Amino acid sequence: MEKLANFTSLRIGGPARKIVHAKTESELIDFVKSADEAAEPVLILGGGSNVLIGDDGFAGTVIIVETTGNQLEVDACSGGMIEVAAGEDWDNFVKLSIEKGFAGLETLSGIPGTVGGAPIQNIGAYGHEVSETIARVKTFDRQTKAIKSFSASECKFSYRDSIFKHSTNRYVVLSVTFQLRIGEFSDAIKYPELAAQLKIAVGEKASTKLVRKAVLEIRDRKGMLLSKDQQSIKSAGSFFVNPIISKAKADELPSEAPRWHQPDGMVKTSAAWLLENAGIKKGEQLSGARVSDLHVLAFTNSGSATAKDMVELAKFAKMKVKERFGIELQPEVQLIGCDLD
Repeated sequence: MEKLANFTSLRIGGPARKIVHAKTESELIDFVKSADEAAEPVLILGGGSNVLIGDDGFAGTVIIVETTGNQLEVDACSGGMIEVAAGEDWDNFVKLSIEKGFAGLETLSGIPGTVGGAPIQNIGAYGHEVSETIARVKTFDRQTKAIKSFSASECKFSYRDSIFKHSTNRYVVLSVTFQLRIGEFSDAIKYPELAAQLKIAVGEKASTKLVRKAVLEIRDRKGMLLSKDQQSIKSAGSFFVNPIISKAKADELPSEAPRWHQPDGMVKTSAAWLLENAGIKKGEQLSGARVSDLHVLAFTNSGSATAKDMVELAKFAKMKVKERFGIELQPEVQLIGCDLD
């Protein structure tokens, strides 16, 4: 049996009972239906960039989504409505949208994975989330055996969350429709780090092409950019999400701790800052699992790591933050066949 490590950016994961590759939407639906009819467990994988699969692998059918294609409709008033197949590479789509003269996705450049995974996690970076641009998500409902489309409001998007994340065994994302505005300039840049890279003030705008270039440079500097030239970096990107805590809890943190006030009165802080100030160091290693030399939030496979190694490193990091700040970090990485409890 083939190991799932071959299909994940961490290069970790035991064998699967069966692996199939869905090249078309109809193939994807048929594979899911066949497995369900046989009462076979199903694991849907896109780019494999945000997942840690256990050493025992997956005792069922793994469906690799490789569907491609997009359809574009442009309206002078509403902008572009672009339906994109779930298997399309996310960053390739972002690049294409900018080349076609659309704005809205530039700060999400360089995020690894596929289009189908974007709404599940509600991916985001530098003050923006993909939910801001999503008009519709087309899915296959495994309970009703029918295609079901969700409007943006029906997706129940929140920070790194959606209805799909909590219904991973029910809805299979087939395509995502984005509504993008026509324009060559970004929205106001909110993050000081990105503004500094662009050499502009916070609140100013920049060309979408320059914003994309700046974001890619920052991600590359932090070792968060997975590319063919960086196959030696075996990572799942940010292992933990930035915690959203009460104002009272935020007030207990040292004054230098990052704080981003939320509309509901809660406060988002930096998981990376918490890790560093709880004593987690870049380059720290536990067996084959290693904290990135470039960014404390990225855990990497040094070449021989097992899922058990990665879990132990993550548990150690969680414990240190909990002991120092009383905050429970939550994984951004999807855990299959393993957990941090």
